[in-house]
Amino acid sequence: MRRINNWPIIMVAIAAGLMCGSGTLRAEIFHAQGELSGEVTDSTALLQSRLTATAGLNPSGDIKGRSGVACFEWGTSADVTVAQRTEWTQAKSKNDFIIRARLTGLKPGTTYFYRLLFGEDRDTVVTGPIRSFRTLPGANANSDVQFCMGSCMNYNSFIHGKANRAAGPLTATDEDKRLGYPSFVAMAALKPDFFIGTGDIVYYDDRVNPATTLRQMRRCWHEQFRFPRLIDFFARTPGYWSKDDHDFRYDDADLVGDRLPLPGTGIDVFREQLPLLPTGDEKTPTYRTHRVSRHLQLWFTEGRDHRSPKLMEDGPGKSLWGAEQRKWLLRTLKASDATWKILISPTPMVGPDSARKKDNHTNLGGYRHEANEFFAWLKTNDIHGFLTFCGDRHWQFHSIHPSGVEEFGCGALNDENAIPGIAPGKKGSTDPDGLIKQPFKYLEPTGGFLHVVSRENGSLRVEFRDDLGTVLHTVEK
Repeated sequence: MRRINNWPIIMVAIAAGLMCGSGTLRAEIFHAQGELSGEVTDSTALLQSRLTATAGLNPSGDIKGRSGVACFEWGTSADVTVAQRTEWTQAKSKNDFIIRARLTGLKPGTTYFYRLLFGEDRDTVVTGPIRSFRTLPGANANSDVQFCMGSCMNYNSFIHGKANRAAGPLTATDEDKRLGYPSFVAMAALKPDFFIGTGDIVYYDDRVNPATTLRQMRRCWHEQFRFPRLIDFFARTPGYWSKDDHDFRYDDADLVGDRLPLPGTGIDVFREQLPLLPTGDEKTPTYRTHRVSRHLQLWFTEGRDHRSPKLMEDGPGKSLWGAEQRKWLLRTLKASDATWKILISPTPMVGPDSARKKDNHTNLGGYRHEANEFFAWLKTNDIHGFLTFCGDRHWQFHSIHPSGVEEFGCGALNDENAIPGIAPGKKGSTDPDGLIKQPFKYLEPTGGFLHVVSRENGSLRVEFRDDLGTVLHTVEK
């Protein structure tokens, strides 16, 4: 069903195979996962890379890290001829050989270029290819901004198909399995200002190749981010990331129980592997808000770190967000004067979802009391322009809660992880009476993503696209 043309690949595995003083050949150093920029604001950004011992997967299916030193050169010149340089950093095993640096003092709405300098030591440095990101316009800017949002990248279903009991259509070609998910080609063609990953970026609880130890969990990130299509996309597209159950512990996981991975390990590895916070920051919560422009503000909620046990009886004492996050969310929403206030939730708040589950805000016996209280608070406090965008559910949908809150579900990024989904009024759903209105649910399972455009005139366009970029449905607001 899915076919894709050849895609130009940026070479990222540059070796530092230099002679040392004795004339012996030094071991090669690579950066096989390319570079990532993340948490970009109107004045700051995080840059990240990882030093590796190989240019790709080794025979065991992993990419071993490599000690060395690295820094980033960066500036506004496309060839980085006039550049600043971050501090040299040692790539260490305790951080999975990840190098991360925070840039400050940046200008709003400006494209910056950067590249990695790396080697065994500062006398054997190799220069990587030039990457880029654009800072956010900021609260005072009437600017067009566009972004893409995706979720649920099941690596093993994509690579192994039937052998991994993939849920959706098996369409990945040999070329796809070598280069990566077709969705990233389609998103790259749109040249978004940034990408939002709403969770389940990796799957620790894969049936065939589960990850329970630290080494196995790290492997999941290494194999995912070494795809050339992902490297090329993130070479010029910054990311904002949230975690859900599969990239935390396992399906529908909370903070209870001693099944591996343990909660603390899941929390730590997510902070380690993605540019969310400066290296070593273990205290700052991962829920946050970013003012993108005059018309757009985003809220990223954390759905795993603070939740009550899922088997608790639903009611006032049960929370998916936790008391402090809920207070922060209400306070910052009330303070915002953005035209569009978009909550990026790893899990749905409107749905509907399967009636058997107890994992999210839509579920009967789950955390629905908190969701209904929140929806009532929005109305009482006259919060206008509020929308919720969610991942987690493996189908695309646009739903409207009886309270008027609208939700947009991005579905799964790859075909093999897509399923038909559940409509309002269906037996076995969380909305058997059909109280939820649903203007859109895709007709057949397909991978894809949301493409969102916030315009300088204050209007908002939300497009549901499949993994080849075809527009399936559009909402203009």
